[in-house]
Amino acid sequence: MSRKAVITGLGATTPTGGDVPTFWQNSLQGVSGARPMEYDWVEKYELPVTFAATAAVPAAEVLKKVETKRMDPSTQFGVIAAREAVADSGLDLDDIDKDRFAVAMATGIGGVWTLLDAWDTLRERGPRRVLPMTVPMLMPNGPAAAVSLDLGARAGSFTPVSACASGTEALGNALELIRSGKADIVVCGGAEAAIHPLPIGAFAAMQALSKRNDDPEHASRPYDIDRDGFVIGEGAGALIIESEEHAKARGARIYAELAGTAVTSDAHHITAPDPDGLGATRALKGALEDAGVAPTDVVHVNAHATSTPVGDIPEYTAMRAAFGDHVENIKVSATKSQTGHLLGASGAIEAVLTVKALYERTAPLTINLENQDPQIPLDVVTSRTDFGTGDLVAVSNSFGFGGHNAVGVFRSY
Repeated sequence: MSRKAVITGLGATTPTGGDVPTFWQNSLQGVSGARPMEYDWVEKYELPVTFAATAAVPAAEVLKKVETKRMDPSTQFGVIAAREAVADSGLDLDDIDKDRFAVAMATGIGGVWTLLDAWDTLRERGPRRVLPMTVPMLMPNGPAAAVSLDLGARAGSFTPVSACASGTEALGNALELIRSGKADIVVCGGAEAAIHPLPIGAFAAMQALSKRNDDPEHASRPYDIDRDGFVIGEGAGALIIESEEHAKARGARIYAELAGTAVTSDAHHITAPDPDGLGATRALKGALEDAGVAPTDVVHVNAHATSTPVGDIPEYTAMRAAFGDHVENIKVSATKSQTGHLLGASGAIEAVLTVKALYERTAPLTINLENQDPQIPLDVVTSRTDFGTGDLVAVSNSFGFGGHNAVGVFRSY
C-alpha cells in the first residue's frame, strides 16, 4: 500500500511568534528573535554568551499551572504546537479513530531543565525532595508521550532523537506511517528547550555560538562572510499529516503534499559535517527520488544554514551536487537568521515555514546578510519573493551533530 500524504494543520511556538500566523508574518518582515537573556544565572556563571532566541510567548502564559508543573519546558512547547496544529486542521478529536492516529514528536536534547534541576535538588536537599515525576519529565520521549496522551493518539508515539536533524526525521516517520496504511493521521514535529547555562556554556566552549553580545539581533548571519556561530533558540513546531483520502473525506483544507523524505549519515565526525557534503548530497538526492520530482522542479529551499563558519559551505556544496546548475535558480531562505537554532525543533518550525511558503507562494526572508560569502553563491531571499502560479516544489534541509542528515520535499496542492 502506498498513499499520498498531505498537510492539513500547522502549529508553532517560536522566538518570533507564539503561533503560526504571527510566526509567518514576522518571517516575511525579517524580525529577529535574538535578545539578551534576562536570567540571574547568566551573571552567576559568567557565561561568555549572554543572549539567545528565547520563546516569544512563554509556555506559562499558554498552559495551565498544573500542566507546566508536570512537563519539562520542551514538552510544554511540544504540547502547545500540537494543540494549535490540531485546531488549525479542523479535526474533531471525538470523531476520529484514535487507533489510527499517531504521533512523531522529535527532540535533540530533551528534558535538560528537569534533569539538571533534579540534580541540584538532590545535591542541595537530598533524595526525598526529588520530584516523583522527574524521570518521565526528563526522558526525550516526553513531548511525544505528552502529545499522545493529550490528544488520545494510539497508533504509535515515536521520538526521533538525531540532534538537529530530529524534527525533519519526524516527517519521515509520519510519511511512512501514512504510506504504509498504519495510520490515517499523524501529528509530527519537534520540540526543544535547552536555553540553560550548561548547554550554553558547552556550546560556547566548542566555539559553536556567536559571541556578539553587544548586538544580538544581528548575531545570526548565515552565509555572511562575518558569521561567527549560531544563536541558540527554543520552541516547537507541529504539522498534521493525513492520508489524502482521509483529508478529502472530511473536507479538510490542504496546505501542501509531503511528497518525500530521506535520511543519511556522514560517518565522518561527531560534530563537523563532511566537508564535501557527501552525506547531505545523498539525502537531497534520495528525498527528491522518494518524491518523484526532478531537481529542476524545485523552486525553493529552506536551508539548514546555521551561521557557523564550517557548516554553511558543505551545505552549499551538497546543494550544488544535488541540483547542478539549477541551484542558481532556487530561492533559498536561511530562517535561522531570524529564529536562531532550535536544535531538534529546527526542522519542524522550518517545515512549517516551507509549507506556508508553498501555500502563500512567497518565501521567508534571510536577514543580516551584508557581505555574502563568495564560496556560497546562492540566490538568497532577502526581499519579497513571488513564486507565481503553477505547481511548486520546495525542500527543507536539516543536518545534525553525529553526521545526521534529513531532507523533506513538499509539493503544492
